[in-house]
Amino acid sequence: MNDVTSTSIADARPERPQRVGRAELARLFATCAWFRALAAEHQALVLATAHAQHLEGGAWIARRKETSDYWIGVHAGLIKLAIYNASGRSCTLSGVPPGGWFGEGSVIKRELRKYDVAAIQPSLVLFVPSSTFHALLESSLPFTGFVIRQLNNRMGEFIASIQNSRLLDVDARVAQSLAQLFNPDLCPDTGRTLAISQEEVGLLAGVSRQRINQALQNLERLEILRLSYNQIEVLDLERLGAFGREQI
Repeated sequence: MNDVTSTSIADARPERPQRVGRAELARLFATCAWFRALAAEHQALVLATAHAQHLEGGAWIARRKETSDYWIGVHAGLIKLAIYNASGRSCTLSGVPPGGWFGEGSVIKRELRKYDVAAIQPSLVLFVPSSTFHALLESSLPFTGFVIRQLNNRMGEFIASIQNSRLLDVDARVAQSLAQLFNPDLCPDTGRTLAISQEEVGLLAGVSRQRINQALQNLERLEILRLSYNQIEVLDLERLGAFGREQI
């Protein structure tokens, strides 16, 4: 994955979390397929210990080298996983749209987080404590199955990301970066339309805003997607996922 110049850490907006109430929290978790598969007592454990926050665009959600205290999910908005160096340059590892959950690897190993997590857009984020995650992993077969599938899909995603960054041209890299956001296994709630700006796509693909515009217009010309203001609609997800793969 290519390094791209981004907002420096010092310039990032401060986090201003606004927690949701318990009734709203129950409604949010009810939209998660893994939660609905849990036994009643396990659902009660999650609701008693988890919380959700509204976060502004630019807010930090978790920091690199801090303890992995939470397994994190996105109900609304868009967040990114990235690594920053001291000068403020960043390497974006992945984007997480609505329905996506991440961080299970670090939570399982009880290790320090290996990347920064920031909201690209105003987002509603869910937090399941590490202790609750481990309790579910040890006592809930449906949850264990979900985590295994999640880890398997995540491994495939990151292998593909490394491969794409080294072997594909810019248009194909942009297509593959978008396809990851529409992955039905890791991001089941994305649907076919995502609220995202061209600049935000550039952050995820590691491509300049000018070049992103050209790549997206090429994909629109091929009727793979449709562009509108700060929104992308995928017309053919199969072609989007296959775009540029002949280069490999």
